[in-house]
Amino acid sequence: MINCIAIDDEPKALDIIERYCEKTDAICLKATFREPVKAIEFLSRETIDLVFLDINMPDIGGVQLIATLAIKPMVIFTTAYSNYAVESYNLNAVDYLLKPITFERFLAAVNKATDLFMLKNKTGSKNAGPDTIFIKSGPQTYQVKIADILYLQKDGNYITVYLKDKKILVRENMTDIFELVPEEHFVRVHKSFVVATRHITMIEVHQLIINGEKIPIGSTYREALRARLGLE
Repeated sequence: MINCIAIDDEPKALDIIERYCEKTDAICLKATFREPVKAIEFLSRETIDLVFLDINMPDIGGVQLIATLAIKPMVIFTTAYSNYAVESYNLNAVDYLLKPITFERFLAAVNKATDLFMLKNKTGSKNAGPDTIFIKSGPQTYQVKIADILYLQKDGNYITVYLKDKKILVRENMTDIFELVPEEHFVRVHKSFVVATRHITMIEVHQLIINGEKIPIGSTYREALRARLGLE
């Protein structure tokens, strides 16, 4: 479950967020704040995954509040002013809710936060189950059996996950493919390829075969691959 708080100087706005949170099983509202400074103090000592945050508040605005935090949670901005939309997205906000907020729009924003939480949170992604992981592709999140993953190919900001019956395109700025799959079942054979060891059917000097597909073996990974497979 996602732990969240709401920060807004308007009591009615906080009442709406609180009522909507009570109707949504995926999130747990830990506290609400009308005074941003008290919210900052709370965030400094508590672990919070998501903040519903009004952009335009007296003393300190939502954008400035987030800038003060050393550890930044996910943020869904709320405001009565549509001109803040571009600024909120530049800050990598999960979503931007324009007041008055409908429950349907609130739920759509929460679903985005849930998808992001499952992808980034260790317990919600790689440990979804003993034999499965969650993989997010655009607005969809797939639960995939680890045994069905043949190999992964990285191309810029895109990673393609090849399965037995389909492929899933992931667009994430990840530093390593192993953020997606458990390292104990996979091995890097090239700067752009990670393969499932169980699906390797043949190995040559410069390539290997998986499901009839030829995967290149980089020269810097050759010895480590053979040692991993017990071939030396």
